[in-house]
Amino acid sequence: MSNSMPHEEGMDHTLSLLREGYMYILNRRRSFNSDVFETRLLGKKAICMGGKEAAEIFYDPEKFKRESSAPNRIKQTIFGKSGVQTLDGEDHKHRKEMFMSLMSPNNLNRLTKIVKEEWETTAEKWSQKDQVILYEEVQKMLCRAACRWAGVPVSEDQIDSLTNDLEAMYESAAAIGPDHWKGRNARNRVEKWLQEMINKVRDGEIQPPEETALHRFASYRNLDGNLLDTETAAVEVINILRPIVAISIFINFLVLALHHYPEERKKLETGEEKYAEMFIQEVRRYYPFFPLIAALVKKDFTWNNYQFEKDTLTFLDLYGTNHDPQLWENPDVFNPNRFADWGGSPFGFIPQGGGDYMMGHRCAGEWVTIEVMKASLDFFINGINYDIPDQDLSYSMVSIPSIPNSKIMIQNVKKQRDY
Repeated sequence: MSNSMPHEEGMDHTLSLLREGYMYILNRRRSFNSDVFETRLLGKKAICMGGKEAAEIFYDPEKFKRESSAPNRIKQTIFGKSGVQTLDGEDHKHRKEMFMSLMSPNNLNRLTKIVKEEWETTAEKWSQKDQVILYEEVQKMLCRAACRWAGVPVSEDQIDSLTNDLEAMYESAAAIGPDHWKGRNARNRVEKWLQEMINKVRDGEIQPPEETALHRFASYRNLDGNLLDTETAAVEVINILRPIVAISIFINFLVLALHHYPEERKKLETGEEKYAEMFIQEVRRYYPFFPLIAALVKKDFTWNNYQFEKDTLTFLDLYGTNHDPQLWENPDVFNPNRFADWGGSPFGFIPQGGGDYMMGHRCAGEWVTIEVMKASLDFFINGINYDIPDQDLSYSMVSIPSIPNSKIMIQNVKKQRDY
Protein backbone atom coordinates (compact mmCIF):
# COMPACT_ATOMS: atom_id res chain seq x y z
CA MET A 1 0.00 0.00 0.00
CA SER A 2 1.23 3.52 -0.79
CA ASN A 3 0.19 6.86 0.68
CA SER A 4 -0.78 9.97 -1.23
CA MET A 5 2.22 12.27 -1.47
CA PRO A 6 1.69 15.84 -0.16
CA HIS A 7 0.71 17.89 -3.18
CA GLU A 8 1.06 21.59 -3.96
CA GLU A 9 -2.07 22.78 -5.72
CA GLY A 10 -1.85 24.90 -8.85
CA MET A 11 -0.99 24.74 -12.55
CA ASP A 12 2.74 25.53 -12.24
CA HIS A 13 5.02 26.91 -9.53
CA THR A 14 8.12 27.88 -11.49
CA LEU A 15 7.50 31.56 -10.66
CA SER A 16 7.24 30.66 -6.97
CA LEU A 17 10.61 28.93 -7.23
CA LEU A 18 12.09 32.06 -8.78
CA ARG A 19 10.47 34.28 -6.12
CA GLU A 20 11.54 32.14 -3.15
CA GLY A 21 14.88 30.88 -4.41
CA TYR A 22 16.83 28.86 -1.86
CA MET A 23 13.84 28.64 0.48
CA TYR A 24 11.29 27.27 -2.02
CA ILE A 25 11.61 23.56 -1.15
CA LEU A 26 12.42 24.13 2.52
CA ASN A 27 9.34 26.34 2.99
CA ARG A 28 7.08 23.61 1.64
CA ARG A 29 8.81 20.83 3.55
CA ARG A 30 7.97 22.81 6.67
CA SER A 31 4.37 23.60 5.68
CA PHE A 32 3.64 20.01 4.60
CA ASN A 33 5.66 18.63 7.55
CA SER A 34 7.14 16.23 5.03
CA ASP A 35 10.54 15.71 3.42
CA VAL A 36 8.88 14.98 0.09
CA PHE A 37 6.05 16.63 -1.85
CA GLU A 38 4.69 16.81 -5.37
CA THR A 39 4.33 20.00 -7.40
CA ARG A 40 4.62 21.27 -10.98
CA LEU A 41 7.78 23.01 -12.17
CA LEU A 42 8.91 23.97 -15.66
CA GLY A 43 5.54 22.78 -16.94
CA LYS A 44 6.05 19.24 -15.62
CA LYS A 45 5.01 17.14 -12.68
CA ALA A 46 7.89 17.26 -10.20
CA ILE A 47 8.81 15.78 -6.86
CA CYS A 48 10.85 17.82 -4.39
CA MET A 49 12.66 16.18 -1.49
CA GLY A 50 15.22 16.98 1.17
CA GLY A 51 17.05 15.59 4.20
CA LYS A 52 19.60 12.84 4.68
CA GLU A 53 17.34 9.90 3.86
CA ALA A 54 16.06 11.65 0.75
CA ALA A 55 19.63 12.31 -0.38
CA GLU A 56 20.51 8.64 0.08
CA ILE A 57 17.63 7.67 -2.20
CA PHE A 58 18.33 10.45 -4.70
CA TYR A 59 21.92 9.25 -5.18
CA ASP A 60 20.92 5.59 -5.57
CA PRO A 61 21.74 4.82 -9.25
CA GLU A 62 19.13 2.08 -9.27
CA LYS A 63 16.38 4.60 -8.52
CA PHE A 64 17.45 7.85 -10.23
CA LYS A 65 19.26 8.82 -13.42
CA ARG A 66 20.81 12.06 -14.67
CA GLU A 67 20.43 11.58 -18.41
CA SER A 68 17.87 14.08 -19.78
CA SER A 69 17.12 15.37 -16.26
CA ALA A 70 18.76 18.80 -16.46
CA PRO A 71 16.51 21.44 -18.04
CA ASN A 72 17.83 22.71 -21.36
CA ARG A 73 18.57 26.15 -19.89
CA ILE A 74 20.94 24.47 -17.39
CA LYS A 75 22.73 22.48 -20.09
CA GLN A 76 23.06 25.59 -22.24
CA THR A 77 24.68 27.56 -19.41
CA ILE A 78 26.18 25.60 -16.51
CA PHE A 79 26.64 21.99 -17.63
CA GLY A 80 27.02 22.04 -21.40
CA LYS A 81 25.87 19.19 -23.63
CA SER A 82 27.17 15.66 -22.95
CA GLY A 83 29.11 16.70 -19.83
CA VAL A 84 29.84 14.24 -17.05
CA GLN A 85 26.81 15.50 -15.07
CA THR A 86 24.47 14.15 -17.78
CA LEU A 87 25.81 10.57 -17.81
CA ASP A 88 24.80 7.39 -15.99
CA GLY A 89 26.12 3.88 -15.48
CA GLU A 90 29.46 2.74 -16.85
CA ASP A 91 29.77 5.78 -19.10
CA HIS A 92 29.52 8.04 -16.08
CA LYS A 93 31.91 5.94 -14.01
CA HIS A 94 34.53 5.94 -16.77
CA ARG A 95 34.24 9.69 -17.42
CA LYS A 96 34.25 10.44 -13.68
CA GLU A 97 37.53 8.56 -13.33
CA MET A 98 39.02 11.07 -15.76
CA PHE A 99 38.09 13.88 -13.39
CA MET A 100 39.14 12.05 -10.24
CA SER A 101 42.56 11.35 -11.76
CA LEU A 102 43.22 15.07 -11.33
CA MET A 103 42.53 14.91 -7.58
CA SER A 104 45.75 13.20 -6.54
CA PRO A 105 47.61 14.68 -3.55
CA ASN A 106 50.40 15.89 -5.83
CA ASN A 107 48.00 17.62 -8.19
CA LEU A 108 46.05 19.23 -5.35
CA ASN A 109 49.33 20.43 -3.83
CA ARG A 110 50.22 21.89 -7.21
CA LEU A 111 46.91 23.76 -7.22
CA THR A 112 47.51 25.09 -3.70
CA LYS A 113 50.94 26.35 -4.74
CA ILE A 114 49.46 28.11 -7.77
CA VAL A 115 46.69 29.72 -5.70
CA LYS A 116 49.20 30.99 -3.14
CA GLU A 117 51.33 32.48 -5.92
CA GLU A 118 48.29 34.18 -7.40
CA TRP A 119 47.31 35.56 -4.00
CA GLU A 120 50.83 36.97 -3.61
CA THR A 121 50.56 38.77 -6.94
CA THR A 122 47.04 39.91 -6.10
CA ALA A 123 48.15 41.38 -2.76
CA GLU A 124 50.72 43.53 -4.54
CA LYS A 125 48.05 44.89 -6.90
CA TRP A 126 45.51 45.50 -4.15
CA SER A 127 47.97 47.41 -2.00
CA GLN A 128 48.21 50.00 -4.79
CA LYS A 129 44.43 50.52 -5.10
CA ASP A 130 42.16 52.81 -3.12
CA GLN A 131 39.52 50.11 -2.90
CA VAL A 132 38.88 46.60 -4.16
CA ILE A 133 35.58 44.93 -5.13
CA LEU A 134 36.36 41.52 -3.70
CA TYR A 135 34.01 39.32 -5.72
CA GLU A 136 35.21 40.64 -9.07
CA GLU A 137 38.90 40.55 -8.14
CA VAL A 138 38.74 37.03 -6.70
CA GLN A 139 37.05 35.76 -9.84
CA LYS A 140 39.92 37.03 -11.98
CA MET A 141 42.51 35.58 -9.61
CA LEU A 142 40.79 32.20 -9.66
CA CYS A 143 40.49 32.29 -13.46
CA ARG A 144 44.26 32.71 -13.72
CA ALA A 145 44.85 29.93 -11.21
CA ALA A 146 42.36 27.58 -12.90
CA CYS A 147 43.95 28.06 -16.32
CA ARG A 148 47.45 27.47 -14.95
CA TRP A 149 46.35 24.32 -13.11
CA ALA A 150 44.36 23.00 -16.10
CA GLY A 151 47.21 23.68 -18.54
CA VAL A 152 45.12 26.13 -20.57
CA PRO A 153 47.36 28.83 -22.10
CA VAL A 154 45.74 32.24 -21.71
CA SER A 155 47.21 35.72 -22.01
CA GLU A 156 46.64 38.47 -19.46
CA ASP A 157 44.68 40.34 -22.12
CA GLN A 158 42.20 37.46 -22.24
CA ILE A 159 41.66 37.09 -18.48
CA ASP A 160 38.93 39.70 -18.08
CA SER A 161 36.79 38.40 -20.95
CA LEU A 162 37.30 34.73 -20.00
CA THR A 163 36.44 35.47 -16.36
CA ASN A 164 33.27 37.28 -17.42
CA ASP A 165 32.23 34.39 -19.64
CA LEU A 166 32.83 31.73 -16.98
CA GLU A 167 30.96 33.87 -14.44
CA ALA A 168 28.03 34.32 -16.84
CA MET A 169 27.65 30.54 -17.20
CA TYR A 170 26.90 29.92 -13.54
CA GLU A 171 25.10 33.21 -12.86
CA SER A 172 22.64 32.94 -15.75
CA ALA A 173 21.05 29.53 -15.22
CA ALA A 174 18.25 30.91 -13.04
CA ALA A 175 18.04 34.19 -14.95
CA ILE A 176 15.37 35.20 -17.44
CA GLY A 177 15.71 37.09 -20.71
CA PRO A 178 18.93 38.91 -21.65
CA ASP A 179 20.88 37.72 -18.59
CA HIS A 180 20.13 34.10 -19.47
CA TRP A 181 21.17 34.58 -23.09
CA LYS A 182 24.35 36.21 -21.87
CA GLY A 183 25.25 32.88 -20.27
CA ARG A 184 24.42 30.90 -23.40
CA ASN A 185 26.50 33.17 -25.61
CA ALA A 186 29.37 33.02 -23.12
CA ARG A 187 29.37 29.22 -23.20
CA ASN A 188 29.34 29.17 -27.00
CA ARG A 189 32.38 31.47 -27.11
CA VAL A 190 34.44 29.54 -24.60
CA GLU A 191 33.51 26.15 -26.07
CA LYS A 192 34.59 27.28 -29.54
CA TRP A 193 37.89 28.64 -28.18
CA LEU A 194 38.63 25.42 -26.28
CA GLN A 195 37.65 23.20 -29.21
CA GLU A 196 40.32 24.91 -31.28
CA MET A 197 42.81 24.45 -28.45
CA ILE A 198 42.01 20.74 -28.07
CA ASN A 199 42.57 20.22 -31.80
CA LYS A 200 45.95 21.91 -31.44
CA VAL A 201 46.85 19.61 -28.56
CA ARG A 202 45.90 16.58 -30.62
CA ASP A 203 47.92 17.90 -33.55
CA GLY A 204 50.95 18.52 -31.32
CA GLU A 205 50.89 22.31 -31.71
CA ILE A 206 50.25 22.74 -27.96
CA GLN A 207 51.84 20.41 -25.42
CA PRO A 208 50.33 20.90 -21.95
CA PRO A 209 51.89 18.96 -19.05
CA GLU A 210 50.59 15.40 -18.66
CA GLU A 211 49.09 16.06 -15.22
CA THR A 212 46.81 18.83 -16.48
CA ALA A 213 43.15 18.65 -17.43
CA LEU A 214 43.78 19.93 -20.96
CA HIS A 215 46.22 17.11 -21.69
CA ARG A 216 44.15 14.37 -20.05
CA PHE A 217 40.82 15.43 -21.50
CA ALA A 218 42.25 15.88 -25.01
CA SER A 219 43.73 12.36 -24.90
CA TYR A 220 40.93 10.65 -22.97
CA ARG A 221 39.25 7.68 -24.67
CA ASN A 222 35.75 6.49 -23.89
CA LEU A 223 34.63 2.90 -23.28
CA ASP A 224 34.65 2.29 -27.03
CA GLY A 225 38.26 3.38 -27.25
CA ASN A 226 37.47 6.58 -29.13
CA LEU A 227 38.63 10.10 -28.36
CA LEU A 228 35.94 12.44 -27.10
CA ASP A 229 34.54 14.66 -29.81
CA THR A 230 36.05 18.11 -29.51
CA GLU A 231 32.78 19.69 -28.31
CA THR A 232 32.47 17.28 -25.38
CA ALA A 233 36.17 17.58 -24.53
CA ALA A 234 35.77 21.37 -24.44
CA VAL A 235 32.70 21.02 -22.20
CA GLU A 236 34.72 18.94 -19.73
CA VAL A 237 37.61 21.42 -19.64
CA ILE A 238 35.04 24.11 -18.84
CA ASN A 239 33.82 21.79 -16.07
CA ILE A 240 37.23 22.38 -14.49
CA LEU A 241 37.56 26.13 -15.12
CA ARG A 242 33.99 27.27 -14.35
CA PRO A 243 33.64 25.61 -10.91
CA ILE A 244 37.00 26.98 -9.77
CA VAL A 245 35.92 30.52 -10.69
CA ALA A 246 32.63 29.87 -8.84
CA ILE A 247 34.61 29.29 -5.62
CA SER A 248 34.67 33.10 -5.54
CA ILE A 249 31.15 32.84 -4.05
CA PHE A 250 32.44 30.82 -1.10
CA ILE A 251 35.43 33.12 -0.67
CA ASN A 252 33.14 36.16 -0.50
CA PHE A 253 31.13 34.45 2.22
CA LEU A 254 34.35 33.38 3.94
CA VAL A 255 35.41 37.04 4.23
CA LEU A 256 31.87 38.00 5.27
CA ALA A 257 32.01 35.43 8.09
CA LEU A 258 35.37 36.79 9.27
CA HIS A 259 33.77 40.24 9.41
CA HIS A 260 30.52 39.25 11.08
CA TYR A 261 32.13 36.88 13.59
CA PRO A 262 35.34 38.56 14.80
CA GLU A 263 35.64 36.02 17.62
CA GLU A 264 36.17 33.39 14.91
CA ARG A 265 39.01 35.41 13.40
CA LYS A 266 40.78 35.40 16.78
CA LYS A 267 40.52 31.61 16.98
CA LEU A 268 41.83 31.29 13.42
CA GLU A 269 44.81 33.52 14.14
CA THR A 270 46.22 30.76 16.35
CA GLY A 271 46.97 28.82 13.16
CA GLU A 272 45.27 25.63 14.26
CA GLU A 273 44.67 23.68 11.04
CA LYS A 274 41.78 21.64 12.43
CA TYR A 275 39.81 24.76 13.38
CA ALA A 276 40.46 26.32 9.96
CA GLU A 277 38.93 23.23 8.34
CA MET A 278 35.92 23.43 10.67
CA PHE A 279 35.45 27.10 9.82
CA ILE A 280 35.58 26.39 6.08
CA GLN A 281 33.06 23.59 6.35
CA GLU A 282 30.68 25.82 8.30
CA VAL A 283 30.96 28.53 5.64
CA ARG A 284 30.03 25.91 3.04
CA ARG A 285 27.11 24.67 5.14
CA TYR A 286 25.74 27.96 6.40
CA TYR A 287 25.78 30.26 3.38
CA PRO A 288 23.79 29.71 0.15
CA PHE A 289 25.65 28.25 -2.83
CA PHE A 290 23.42 26.35 -5.25
CA PRO A 291 19.90 25.51 -4.03
CA LEU A 292 18.95 22.21 -5.64
CA ILE A 293 19.87 19.51 -8.15
CA ALA A 294 17.73 17.51 -10.59
CA ALA A 295 17.34 13.87 -11.59
CA LEU A 296 14.72 11.61 -13.20
CA VAL A 297 13.13 8.58 -11.57
CA LYS A 298 14.77 5.60 -13.29
CA LYS A 299 12.03 3.07 -12.57
CA ASP A 300 8.88 2.83 -10.48
CA PHE A 301 9.61 2.39 -6.76
CA THR A 302 8.12 3.08 -3.35
CA TRP A 303 9.89 5.04 -0.61
CA ASN A 304 8.36 5.78 2.80
CA ASN A 305 5.07 4.52 1.35
CA TYR A 306 5.18 7.14 -1.43
CA GLN A 307 5.07 6.03 -5.04
CA PHE A 308 7.73 7.35 -7.43
CA GLU A 309 6.85 6.87 -11.10
CA LYS A 310 9.41 6.36 -13.85
CA ASP A 311 10.67 9.53 -15.58
CA THR A 312 9.28 11.91 -12.96
CA LEU A 313 11.45 15.02 -12.61
CA THR A 314 12.83 15.16 -9.06
CA PHE A 315 14.72 17.89 -7.20
CA LEU A 316 16.90 17.42 -4.13
CA ASP A 317 17.04 20.34 -1.68
CA LEU A 318 20.77 21.06 -1.17
CA TYR A 319 20.42 24.24 0.89
CA GLY A 320 17.54 22.91 2.97
CA THR A 321 19.37 19.68 3.78
CA ASN A 322 22.33 21.71 5.04
CA HIS A 323 19.85 23.61 7.26
CA ASP A 324 17.76 20.64 8.36
CA PRO A 325 17.09 20.81 12.14
CA GLN A 326 16.89 17.01 12.21
CA LEU A 327 20.55 16.91 11.12
CA TRP A 328 22.00 20.13 12.53
CA GLU A 329 21.43 21.65 15.97
CA ASN A 330 20.39 25.30 15.58
CA PRO A 331 21.06 25.17 11.83
CA ASP A 332 20.58 28.91 11.33
CA VAL A 333 23.42 29.72 13.75
CA PHE A 334 26.98 30.01 12.42
CA ASN A 335 28.98 27.56 14.53
CA PRO A 336 32.19 25.91 13.23
CA ASN A 337 32.37 23.73 16.36
CA ARG A 338 29.56 21.58 14.98
CA PHE A 339 32.25 20.01 12.76
CA ALA A 340 34.58 19.13 15.66
CA ASP A 341 33.20 15.61 15.91
CA TRP A 342 31.40 15.46 12.59
CA GLY A 343 31.28 11.96 11.14
CA GLY A 344 31.54 13.01 7.53
CA SER A 345 28.18 11.76 6.22
CA PRO A 346 28.07 11.93 2.41
CA PHE A 347 24.32 12.62 2.50
CA GLY A 348 23.69 15.03 5.39
CA PHE A 349 26.19 17.69 4.33
CA ILE A 350 25.79 18.36 0.62
CA PRO A 351 26.76 21.90 -0.47
CA GLN A 352 28.16 20.41 -3.69
CA GLY A 353 26.05 17.29 -3.90
CA GLY A 354 26.13 13.99 -2.03
CA GLY A 355 27.06 10.37 -2.35
CA ASP A 356 30.28 8.73 -3.46
CA TYR A 357 32.97 10.61 -5.39
CA MET A 358 34.07 7.76 -7.62
CA MET A 359 30.83 5.93 -8.29
CA GLY A 360 28.25 8.68 -7.81
CA HIS A 361 27.43 12.22 -8.88
CA ARG A 362 29.07 14.03 -5.96
CA CYS A 363 31.06 16.97 -7.32
CA ALA A 364 34.56 15.85 -8.25
CA GLY A 365 35.80 19.36 -7.52
CA GLU A 366 34.80 19.40 -3.86
CA TRP A 367 38.38 18.69 -2.79
CA VAL A 368 39.51 21.53 -5.06
CA THR A 369 37.04 23.86 -3.35
CA ILE A 370 38.31 22.98 0.11
CA GLU A 371 42.00 23.36 -0.83
CA VAL A 372 41.39 26.73 -2.51
CA MET A 373 39.40 27.92 0.51
CA LYS A 374 42.16 26.81 2.90
CA ALA A 375 44.78 28.80 1.00
CA SER A 376 42.42 31.78 0.75
CA LEU A 377 41.54 31.74 4.45
CA ASP A 378 45.23 31.79 5.34
CA PHE A 379 45.68 34.73 2.96
CA PHE A 380 42.94 36.82 4.58
CA ILE A 381 44.10 35.93 8.11
CA ASN A 382 47.88 36.08 7.71
CA GLY A 383 48.66 37.47 4.27
CA ILE A 384 47.06 40.92 4.31
CA ASN A 385 45.51 43.55 6.55
CA TYR A 386 42.45 45.34 5.19
CA ASP A 387 39.45 47.42 6.21
CA ILE A 388 35.80 46.80 5.38
CA PRO A 389 33.99 50.17 5.19
CA ASP A 390 30.25 50.63 5.71
CA GLN A 391 28.32 49.04 2.83
CA ASP A 392 25.38 46.75 2.08
CA LEU A 393 26.66 43.35 3.16
CA SER A 394 23.24 41.70 3.11
CA TYR A 395 22.62 38.91 0.65
CA SER A 396 19.53 37.64 -1.08
CA MET A 397 17.94 34.24 -0.55
CA VAL A 398 16.20 34.67 -3.90
CA SER A 399 19.03 35.53 -6.30
CA ILE A 400 20.80 32.38 -7.52
CA PRO A 401 23.67 32.25 -6.89
CA SER A 402 23.63 34.63 -3.93
CA ILE A 403 26.47 36.98 -3.02
CA PRO A 404 26.62 40.00 -0.68
CA ASN A 405 24.94 42.95 -2.40
CA SER A 406 28.06 45.14 -2.31
CA LYS A 407 30.25 42.24 -3.53
CA ILE A 408 32.33 43.21 -0.45
CA MET A 409 34.40 46.34 -0.89
CA ILE A 410 37.70 46.36 1.01
CA GLN A 411 40.14 49.23 1.52
CA ASN A 412 43.64 49.97 2.84
CA VAL A 413 45.07 46.62 1.82
CA LYS A 414 48.57 46.05 3.17
CA LYS A 415 50.69 42.93 2.94
CA GLN A 416 51.56 41.32 6.25
CA ARG A 417 54.22 38.98 4.88
CA ASP A 418 55.23 37.11 1.78
CA TYR A 419 52.53 34.57 1.26
